[in-house]
Formats: sequence, structure tokens, C-alpha cells
Amino acid sequence: MEFPFHDISAVTHRDPLPQAADVVVIGGGVIGVCTALYLARAGERVVLVEKGRIAAEESGRNWGWVRAQGRDAAELPIMLESRRLWADLAAETGNAFGLTRAGVLYPAGSDREMADFARWTALAHTHEMDTTLLDRAALARLMPHRAGWIGGMWTASDLRAEPFLAVPALARLARAAGVTIREHCAARGFSRKAGALSAVVTEAGTISATRAVLAGGAWSSLLLRREGMSIPQLSVIASVLRTAPMTPPFPGAAADHDFALRPRADGGLTLAPGGWHEFHLGPDSFRHLRAYLPQLRANLSGTRLLGPAPAGYPDAVSTPRRWSLDGESPFERMRILNPRPDQNRLGRVLTSFARAFPALGRPQVAETWAGMIDVMPDVVPVVDYAPLPGLVVATGMSGHGFGIGPGMGRVVADLVRGRAPGHDLRRFRWGRFSDGSKLDLGLAL
Repeated sequence: MEFPFHDISAVTHRDPLPQAADVVVIGGGVIGVCTALYLARAGERVVLVEKGRIAAEESGRNWGWVRAQGRDAAELPIMLESRRLWADLAAETGNAFGLTRAGVLYPAGSDREMADFARWTALAHTHEMDTTLLDRAALARLMPHRAGWIGGMWTASDLRAEPFLAVPALARLARAAGVTIREHCAARGFSRKAGALSAVVTEAGTISATRAVLAGGAWSSLLLRREGMSIPQLSVIASVLRTAPMTPPFPGAAADHDFALRPRADGGLTLAPGGWHEFHLGPDSFRHLRAYLPQLRANLSGTRLLGPAPAGYPDAVSTPRRWSLDGESPFERMRILNPRPDQNRLGRVLTSFARAFPALGRPQVAETWAGMIDVMPDVVPVVDYAPLPGLVVATGMSGHGFGIGPGMGRVVADLVRGRAPGHDLRRFRWGRFSDGSKLDLGLAL
């Protein structure tokens, strides 16, 4: 196994916690790490605490796509900035994480999909992107196949990288910039003074700070609920596999409804079901059901409902929603979410791949895993000031967090510092689910 997702003993960062900091960042995924990096480079004294390990959950388990193609219109400007920042960060690290410009392709199996792609391509062209529509012949030239695709959408400037290498490399940059990083250190909650944030309480001690960032991924809503704040965030399970070294169908990444693929730096492929996930039922899923109905109707066949969430998961019935700051929290009982991959579904992915590329055949599986993706009803994140003064929340990236991580981290760092972020964040506002706004699923593909 190249990356021991489940191994909590392999902690890298054990920095002692200071008594005080300018900003405390909660969460060692790509958003938290990038936020800490840009805050430190702006001169802030930053502490990052992670209950488990850097990138041990979805930030290290995702497909590794760094794509602008198919993004929500509000995310797109930040994503374009993020692509530029990824290139800069790769140069700083000697490209320790295999950043490669090889493009992203969406094949289409119907006229309806082609119409959706045409609408998104028009949006891309307003941002001077190189996205193009492909007819059947052009698609076959780009990626020879025997699938029933009739065309596609192609963005040659999109990138890919190895996520389980990238986020730890960014954490090393953050630490070199002065960030104190403490893994195996859960944030239990907040202390307040005059109604505002005054400290972050962790299992290893209290850090005085009047500013904090919550970038806890699938765990964010649980910590917020303990503090009397609520957002309709849920989490879904996505299964992934990597193959033994093999010839890729083409150099870029691609996805349709049956499977997604990405060539890997180790010579294999990352393969996953395209647009499909599993979902455990729990108290929050029933509490927020109404908010998610439009999304469920739009992609009912892409969701498999499972039974109650396993013990220790954020939305398990047995997981406490309240706990004492001087006692063990749920984050200490479940350091790393390591859901079981759906082997049957991954087997169907292999069959679909072999059918599309018969010359390559059925790939040999080297490893399988699954991750928990934090989602929101409108498939875009919450990036905003929380009702608790001093707290900024950046969560619910809805499977888009890895690629947009550096750009969003830079944006969040500016929010923390009270500076204009340079992008319109109204679509990501905290109150959009309670201010009477109509749910907007946008143009994301």
C-alpha cells in the first residue's frame, strides 16, 4: 500500500502547542493546509491541529484531478487561480507530487449530455478557457474506444496530481513558513469571551486565539452543532481503486457515468465509478432531507442508500452531539474515517473499462479504498464567517476540494485577515439555506 490511510501510528508532525496564536486552523486536509500556508506567508502566527493525520481522509483519497472543467460558475474563477497556484507550489517542491498538464475529458453518451456540455463550454469561453466540444470522430482520435459515446467536452489545460503526496508536501511548505502543525490532536471546541471566539480547546491543551478556521471536512458540522451552529452538511462514500502498471487509454483524465480514470505517476491508473456514491442514513440525513431533495431528484440513480452509519461516524446514532471540553470528543474516538470500498461496484468499473478499451483488457487491481466526501445540498461549499465572531468556516467542498485547494486556501486566508478575497463569494455564504433563497444546483457537471 503506497499510502497507509488507516495507520494512525504514522504521525509526522508533533510540534508542541503554543499557549497563544494569531489563528488556529482545524483540519489537516488540503483546504486547512493551504489556508495555514497562506496565512503564515502573510505574517500570521498559525497553529494547525489535525485529529488524525495530514490528508488521511478525503484529501488523500480523491481522484487527483485538478480541473476547471465542469465547475460551478461561482467556483470557476477561484479554480482558475488555483491551477496557477498549483503550478507555483509544484515548482517550490520540485514537483514532489507529480503535477501534470494532460487535460480532462468528459465523453457523452447522449444528445442531452452534449447539450449540457455546450452550455458549460459557453461559460468556459467567458473565462477565456480552452474548453472545446468534440464530435464522435474527434473523440475517437483523442481517445480510441469502443464505447457508445457520441462526442465529448475537453479541456487540455486541466491538470492532475497525486493527492496522497501533494497535501503532505504542502504541509511541509506550511511548516517551513512557520506553521505549527500537530497531528493526533483533536479540537474539542471553542471558548468565548464577550460572545466572540477567545480560544480553541484541543485534547492537548487550550490555545488562546481570537481567530480560527474550521476546515474539518466530513466532521465540520458535528463540531459546529456542539457549538450551537448548524449547516445542512452530509457525507457520502466514494470507492476508488488503483491498478498495477499498464498502458493508459490516453494521457489525460476522463469520466462518464460508468467510470472515471486518471493515469498515475507509478504507471498505473486510478479508476472509480463515475458520478456514483453510497450514503449511510443517520439523524442528520433525516434532519436535512428536505434541503437535499432537489439534488436527489437530479441524480437518484447515482446514490445507493445504506443502513445506519457505523459507530463512530459523524452521523451515527451513537455519536454524541454534545460533549465536555475537558473530556474525550468524538474526534478522538474516530481518528480517521476509513470506510469500506464497494468491491462489487469497483468490479463493474473494471468491466466497463475493459468494454470501452478492449485492447487494454481488464486491469489488474493493486489496491482499493474509499473516502468520505463532505457535501452540501447545492453542491458548493460554505466559505464564510460563522455566527461566532472570529470563526471562518470552509467546508462542504462536495468532492471538489483537492483541485481548488490552493485557491480556496488563499481566499480563506484573506477572509481571516479581513481583506477582500478578490472573488464573489455570495454563492458560498453561510446563511443561504436559512434566508429564503431558492436552492440553485448551478451548471456544475
